[in-house]
Amino acid sequence: MTDSGQAKEGGPKLGAAAFLATLGPVGRLPAPGTWGSLVGIPWALLVWGGSLGPGIPWVLLSGSLAAGVLLCGMAEKSLGRRDPGEVIFDEFAAIPLCFIGLPTLTEGVPSWFVLLAGFSLFRVLDILKPAGIRRLQDLPGGWGVMADDVAAALATCALLHAGRLVIGAAG
Repeated sequence: MTDSGQAKEGGPKLGAAAFLATLGPVGRLPAPGTWGSLVGIPWALLVWGGSLGPGIPWVLLSGSLAAGVLLCGMAEKSLGRRDPGEVIFDEFAAIPLCFIGLPTLTEGVPSWFVLLAGFSLFRVLDILKPAGIRRLQDLPGGWGVMADDVAAALATCALLHAGRLVIGAAG
């Protein structure tokens, strides 16, 4: 990398990747992971809102996760630290995974409740990193930044659906 922040051979500026990976100024707020997750809620609603057509939500989700691996890896290099706290694209991109099957999750339950429960569970699992989730951070580069959030989001999704089954069985 050159002194100007350019990658060799005229590649992308790593400063721009860090800006995107921190969601601009949002990553510099107190509790940045919480803010990244909160900013990701509208993204989750767009992905799973039901008006995009079949398959499109998965394309959007896959694209944002792939972009996260790339951006977060570049931001690590740009900022010179492993999984910097201000890099929050991982939370932003992963939180829609919490809400796979959103129409089923909200059936007979207020949408705001499901969103709040998913957001809260995701934050707890992302912070505590139970059941081996922490070990995923050992993966190299952007893979390690993203993998623990993806695992926390999928665990959140499983817990939400289990809760939905319990509510359905009780009703």
